[in-house]
Amino acid sequence: MDLQKYHRKRNFHTTPEPRGKKSGRKGKSLYFVVQKHAARRLHYDFRLEMGGVLASWAVPKGPSMDPKERRLAVQVEDHPVDYGDFEGVIPAGQYGAGQVIVWDRGTWRPEKNPLEGLRRGRLKFRLEGKNSRATGTWCA
Repeated sequence: MDLQKYHRKRNFHTTPEPRGKKSGRKGKSLYFVVQKHAARRLHYDFRLEMGGVLASWAVPKGPSMDPKERRLAVQVEDHPVDYGDFEGVIPAGQYGAGQVIVWDRGTWRPEKNPLEGLRRGRLKFRLEGKNSRATGTWCA
């Protein structure tokens, strides 16, 4: 898990997105964030703190409050942990151009080893956030 792909896709002289670096944050609570992203097409970005970065997925139809409902999620590049606080407008001509707002945030708790689950393509977890009180299975 690293930020090389994230850094390659952005011009930090132009975009207000945080450059960020891999976090060494220690603590028992793992952070998650859902960001509403009005880019070329409106979608939501789901991010889980894992291995010092935010592992990230684009969710075209947005989140569902029903844990039994399945939604397509496309894994994208890891983002720095401080990206979870980012709200603003990514300028036209930049990767991901458009408005980003935080839609939900909170903590998440994996049911098993999250790195192993991610590697196997089946990550099980619980979310505790403002808009989410869900148990989920994430298939990446």
